[in-house]
Amino acid sequence: MEKKTAVVLLALALVTACGCGAARPSKYYQLRIPPEAAPAKEQERYPVTLLVGPVVGSHLYREDRLVYSTGEVQMGTYQYQRWAVPPTEMIQEMLLRNLRASERYQAVYPLSSSAHGDFLLRGRLYDFREVSGPTVQARVTLEYELHDMKSGATVWTHFYTHDEPVAAKDVPHVIDAIEHNVQRCLSEFTAQLDQYFASHRGQLSSQQTGQR
Repeated sequence: MEKKTAVVLLALALVTACGCGAARPSKYYQLRIPPEAAPAKEQERYPVTLLVGPVVGSHLYREDRLVYSTGEVQMGTYQYQRWAVPPTEMIQEMLLRNLRASERYQAVYPLSSSAHGDFLLRGRLYDFREVSGPTVQARVTLEYELHDMKSGATVWTHFYTHDEPVAAKDVPHVIDAIEHNVQRCLSEFTAQLDQYFASHRGQLSSQQTGQR
């Protein structure tokens, strides 16, 4: 009898513990995509097809948890605050959209497609995190390289890093700051890439003539 009573009491204790310790629901965030700006009129497209490769980075940025740091070395992740899509994937999709919306290129495809490209863009994400200190900052550090598919040479690189101030010490404001930082970053990449092709327009025309 005592053994049966002990089993019943243990079962009741487990039920009570499960009820009191119900899992806290996770919250998911995604970066908003700004509306497409109308491209400048009467601009000639560069006669190239771009392939946008996957963004590489730490496993922290290939997963869905938000990353924070309390200094330059120590980092951690929030347990219940998560991205709807891992940061490396978001960056690739947003840059792909920006380049297509610019209407400056003959075509823009992800590397995973079966399309043939003239140039390949490869990215590396170093930072995509909240940085705590006297003030809270949202840090984004990203580097892109442009590879000539014919020669295999790296013909252009651009490095971006910026700490965006966070208006208040809570996760939604951190997300807003990261979003603003990413949009600034990708706009800068798009403009710098445009400048590269503009400065090599004659060379691109010669290559196209030689291929005919």
